[in-house]
Amino acid sequence: MKRSRFARRSGLSRDAENLSRLAVGMAESGSRAEDRFWETQLTATIDRLLEDKDETAFNDTLDHLLSSNPRAYDELADYIESRAETALRGNLQHDILLLAAPVLSWSRFRIPSSSIAPAVVANLRVHLQAHVLADDALLAVADFLFSPDQLPAGYCATAQFADALGQAALDRLDLHIDPAALAETGQFLSDTRYLLAAVAVPKGQALFRWQHPGCSRDQALEQWRAQGGACIAPMLPGCALEVVLPETYFAASREADRESRPYSVRASVSFLGTTLETPASSLRAVVAPFYDQQLEEYRIGFAQREKDTVVHGVVWPLLGAEDENADIVGQIETVLRDSGVRDIIILDHRYPLEYCDDCGAPYYPSPEGEVVHAEMPEEQAEQAPRHLH
Repeated sequence: MKRSRFARRSGLSRDAENLSRLAVGMAESGSRAEDRFWETQLTATIDRLLEDKDETAFNDTLDHLLSSNPRAYDELADYIESRAETALRGNLQHDILLLAAPVLSWSRFRIPSSSIAPAVVANLRVHLQAHVLADDALLAVADFLFSPDQLPAGYCATAQFADALGQAALDRLDLHIDPAALAETGQFLSDTRYLLAAVAVPKGQALFRWQHPGCSRDQALEQWRAQGGACIAPMLPGCALEVVLPETYFAASREADRESRPYSVRASVSFLGTTLETPASSLRAVVAPFYDQQLEEYRIGFAQREKDTVVHGVVWPLLGAEDENADIVGQIETVLRDSGVRDIIILDHRYPLEYCDDCGAPYYPSPEGEVVHAEMPEEQAEQAPRHLH
C-alpha cells in the first residue's frame, strides 16, 4: 500500500478531522436551522463509520476534542451514542432503539450472569410493555442477564448488537444469546447486571409510557421495581438487588453508574455487618481523594472502630463533569451516615492512583493516613469474595 509522504499535521485521520470539524460546527451553531444542517452531516458521517466499524476514528476524535474543545466533545459523544444505540439506522418506517434495564446487586456469593428461561423472558416482556414502553411498541428481549464485562465493547459493537436485537423486534421475536460466546465475569461483592432489549415504534411515535399524558418516569420506575424486580429476583439467588429504570442503552448505563456508587457503600456496610457480626455504628470509614493527572476518584477504607486494619474498601469514581469543585465528599458522608456509620475520617492529602502489583486491587486509605491493601480477618477471609468492588 502506498504511504503518504507527509503525516497529517493534526495527527488525525481524514475521517477524524471531518468528525471534529462537524462537531465544532454543531457546538458553535447559533440557530435551530443551522443545527439541522450539522446534525444531518454528523448523522451521515457517524452512520458510515459505524457501518465501516471504524472505532479508531471515534476514539481519536473524542480524545482530541476532550482537551481542545470540551463543548464539541460533548456534542460528538452524544451523537455517536445516539446513533450507536439506534438500530437499523436506514429504516425509514420505524424508530428502533437499544434499551438496557440495569440491576444493582450485592452478595457474599457469586452474582450470577446467565441465560434467562423462555418463560421468564415472556414474563419480563409483559411487564416492560405494561409499565415502561408506550402502547403498541414492538419489543425484543435478549435472553441473557449480562455482566458489565459481557456488554458490547465500543460503539461499533454496540451498533451491531442493536441491529440484531432491533431486527428481532421487527420480526416479533426475542434474541437468543450463546453463553459460550461471552466473556467470563469477575467476582465482586457489589456489581451490576443488565437486561438488554430493543423497542420499535412507527417514526415519530412515543417510545416510553412516560411520554403519554398522565404518566411519569417515577410511576414507571415504581411499577417496574415491583413487577419487573419480582421477575428478576429468582435469577439472582442469594443476592440483594435494586432495579434501575429501563432506558435507552447509554442513558441507562450512566444512571446505573451513578446509582452503583451509593449502592456499593450501603452494600459494603451490610456485608461487613453480616460477616464481622458488627453493627454499622462499630465501623470506621476513611475517605480520601486519589489522583492521576487530576482527581479521578475517592476511595473509602473501612475498619473496625479502635482498630487500624482496613478490612474492606469501596471506590467512588468521578463521573461526567464532576471535578474537584463538586461536593463528592458531602455525598459520600451522607450515604455513610444514612447507612449507620458515624465514625468518618476525611483526608485531604492527594493520594496517587495506586493498585496492588500482585492482585490488581486498589489500595485504600487507613485511619493512620496510609494507603494499604484491604484484608479481612483470617477467620472471615475464606467466606469473603476475592475481589471487592
